[in-house]
Amino acid sequence: MRIGIIGGVDRSGSLLQAVAESRGHHLELHTGVMSSAVAASSLRALIARSELVVVVTDVNSHNAVRMARRVARSLHVPVRILRRLGPTQLAAYLQALEPAVAEALRRVA
Repeated sequence: MRIGIIGGVDRSGSLLQAVAESRGHHLELHTGVMSSAVAASSLRALIARSELVVVVTDVNSHNAVRMARRVARSLHVPVRILRRLGPTQLAAYLQALEPAVAEALRRVA
């Protein structure tokens, strides 16, 4: 699954990517900094490529949170809003998702 994480990833980005990859997922990160039009378009592009978007609110701009929710909703991409996200929380969340992902893949096949 391709997962996009928005906000709060400056220091733990490589650890989060390692956790996702160890479970067979691809992770893309966006800092949530919205200081330019380029940042806004890269946020939109990340959401469009993602099958799940996680928005971290603790270290994120209000504008990025609003835009991420709005864009994801318009593209029908599921959004999970979390206050904080570290490698341990991501591993637990992905483990909880695995049965649902397996079931969805069975339905498609």
